[in-house]
Amino acid sequence: MSPEPSVYRGGDAVAEMVRSGFAESFHRGSVAVVDAAGALIASVGDAASPVFPRSAVKPVLAVAMLRAGWKPADPGELAIAAASHHGEPIHVERVEAILAGAGLTEDALRCPADLPGDPDSRNAVVRAGGGPRRAYMACSGKHAAMLAACVASGWDTAGYREPGHPLQVLAASVVEELTGEPVAATGVDGCGVPVFAASLTGLARAASRLVEAAEGTDERAVADAMRAHPSLVEGTDRTDARAMEALPGLLAKLGAEGVHLLAAPGAGAVAVKIDDGAGRASMPVALRAFTTLGHLPVPSAAERVVADLVAPQMWGGRLRTLL
Repeated sequence: MSPEPSVYRGGDAVAEMVRSGFAESFHRGSVAVVDAAGALIASVGDAASPVFPRSAVKPVLAVAMLRAGWKPADPGELAIAAASHHGEPIHVERVEAILAGAGLTEDALRCPADLPGDPDSRNAVVRAGGGPRRAYMACSGKHAAMLAACVASGWDTAGYREPGHPLQVLAASVVEELTGEPVAATGVDGCGVPVFAASLTGLARAASRLVEAAEGTDERAVADAMRAHPSLVEGTDRTDARAMEALPGLLAKLGAEGVHLLAAPGAGAVAVKIDDGAGRASMPVALRAFTTLGHLPVPSAAERVVADLVAPQMWGGRLRTLL
């Protein structure tokens, strides 16, 4: 029998919320920093035990969809496939276009129905008398692209979320290939598809392999699409979009429960897990780690944006990283 995978036990203090000079809350977590070749060069806490990457792994899953034969109409469709979007019209239109290109409708989606996460878009839907839709859900781009990949390969679309479905088997193999380690556990993500556990070191390695891939590869296509369309990857003026717009070449992807991946060509990559699942700390810690423990250069034109992302002001307090 193969040994049981190690269990993530938590990390060190990585951030605190400071109000009027008083530290009122603390976040613990773990960090893995790899170089451009994917070798671990720095870590905080537990960078070796598996965690569920949640939506941070979507760029890797998008690679699997391309390998299954899906041919996006344009890079924007590929970006929304890797997105955790907020249901803005620009997002919903891309989801609908992917489905239409595969000869499908929104009824084929098996992600939960939701209202847009973007407040303005949500208010517009409610004012118009609308309600939750599957296309509004943050993971609908991934689900639409999974369905399109199934159509391209001639696979059943009704069961595309099942772990034994050919698409999910392929997805697991691509996760293993790019992380460089076996999937430690398989669970069910919040949107209903399988989520594959890997270490922070493996996840950082996978992110680095996306940005370091040669032109013409599926990995590079995903990285280029996300960086060309940062507002599709999360939302207008959202954290990941602001970071990618400010730092040329940066790839950023958040995940639920405090997971964040950052990578840049020639600089390596960072993977972060905040133990309490607080998303507010994941980008500040990841970006600080990349600039202090890793090799990410910050152009002078981006210094103000990076400073705001690393130490964001929140309701009169300010988050301070402890790396």
